[in-house]
Amino acid sequence: MAMNHSVSELICCIKNGQMARKSKVLFDSSKLKKDILELFKREGYIKDYSVVKGENGFDKLSVELAYHNNTPVINKIQVISKPGKRVYCGVEDIPNVFNGLGMIVLSTSKGILFDFEARKSNIGGELLLKIF
Repeated sequence: MAMNHSVSELICCIKNGQMARKSKVLFDSSKLKKDILELFKREGYIKDYSVVKGENGFDKLSVELAYHNNTPVINKIQVISKPGKRVYCGVEDIPNVFNGLGMIVLSTSKGILFDFEARKSNIGGELLLKIF
């Protein structure tokens, strides 16, 4: 699967895997995807992820999806910043998702962070995606 935007590929694979009630999904690896998956794992949106070797020698990411009572833990996930329209904001302009129940993933100068971590560190950045 050749895609230009790695965040979109990550979200698409997770959504499709959850709709098909898969326990694991597999897709191409990148540092950005690993950083986002590390945040998801830490907050309980996924069970775990691992790096595996693909048939062609390139690394793949295997993600164990999390379910609660046969319902996906991730209710809604959406890309904010796209290749054609990048969305940046300062720390005071970081939006709330569902009155603070959801989270925004930002790419900052200190790495990939959730919105509450960016506010705590007092830094803004590019809004990558929102998750609820």
